[in-house]
Amino acid sequence: MTEPIKVLFVGGSSRSGSTLLDRILGQIPGYVSTGEIRDVWRAGVGENRLCGCGREFAECPFWQRVGTEAFGGWSEVDRDDAQAVASSFGYRHAVRALWSPRADTARRHPRVVELLSRLYGGIAAAAEGATIIDSSKGPRYGVAVSSIPKVDFRAIHLVRDSRGVAYSWSKEVMRPDTPGRSVRMPRLGAAAVSARWIAHNTLIERLGSRVPVARLGYEALVRDPATELLRVLSELGWAVEPSALDFVRHGSVHLNPNHTVMGNPMRMASGEIPLRVDDAWRTRLPRFQRLQVTVMTWPMLIRYGYRP
Repeated sequence: MTEPIKVLFVGGSSRSGSTLLDRILGQIPGYVSTGEIRDVWRAGVGENRLCGCGREFAECPFWQRVGTEAFGGWSEVDRDDAQAVASSFGYRHAVRALWSPRADTARRHPRVVELLSRLYGGIAAAAEGATIIDSSKGPRYGVAVSSIPKVDFRAIHLVRDSRGVAYSWSKEVMRPDTPGRSVRMPRLGAAAVSARWIAHNTLIERLGSRVPVARLGYEALVRDPATELLRVLSELGWAVEPSALDFVRHGSVHLNPNHTVMGNPMRMASGEIPLRVDDAWRTRLPRFQRLQVTVMTWPMLIRYGYRP
C-alpha cells in the first residue's frame, strides 16, 4: 500500500509569521520547507523567482525534480491553465465544503484535485517522503489540498494580533527574490486587513471540523518556539522528541538553506536568526488605524487572548 503524502499546512491571516514558522518546522528531521505552494505557478514557473536556496526556480534541482516527478517536466504543463484551475476553487466553494456535510470537493472539482494531487505527489517524491510544510495560509487553498484523497493533511492555525498584522501590511518592503527588478510586497489598508483577518481565521477554525488543527500564537512562538512546537505537533498527532529542536537556542534559531518557493523576505536568510516579537505596531501604527482595527476585530482578539 502506498504511504499517504503528509502535509502540514500553516493557515491563518497573511503577515502572521508563517514564513518563520515554515522555516523552523523545516529544520526538524523528516520535514521539508516549501513555502507558499499556492504561488508555484506564478512566482516559480511563471516569473522564475529565486528559490529559498538562492537559485532561480528553473535552476533549482529540488523544484526541477518536482516538475519531472509530477508532470514529466514543467515545460509539459500549461502554466496559465494550471493557474486558472488552481484559482477556480474560490471562497464560496470553500465555505460550501466547510459548512455542508454532503459537500464532496473531489467530485465537484476533479481538475483541481487532480492537479494538486500530482503537484504534491511530485513534492513528496523530491523530498523523499518528508512531511511537506506548506505555508500558503489561505483557507480556500487549505480546503482544496485537504480534499486530495491520498494526502494526510493536518494544519497549524497561526494567529497574530490583528494590529501587528495591519502594521505589517502598511509597510513598504522590497522583495529580495527578484534580481534585476524592483518589486515591492503588496500593501493594504486597515479596514481591508481587518476583514481578511476575521475571514481567514474564521475559516481556518472551521477547517478543524474536517481535519486536525492546532492553534499557535505568533507571539508565543517567538518567545518560546521549542515548547510551542512540541505542543502543537503533539496535539496534531505528529509528536517529535525534544532533541529534534536542538537547533533552537535561547532567543535565536539556526536555519539552514531551504526550498521555499514563496514567502516573506526572511525565507532567503540562513544561519543564526534572532527571535523577537515584532510589536512595533504599538508605537508606529497611526492611532486612528489602530483604533479602526481594534474596533473591527475586538471579539476575536479577546477570544484569542489579546487585550483590545
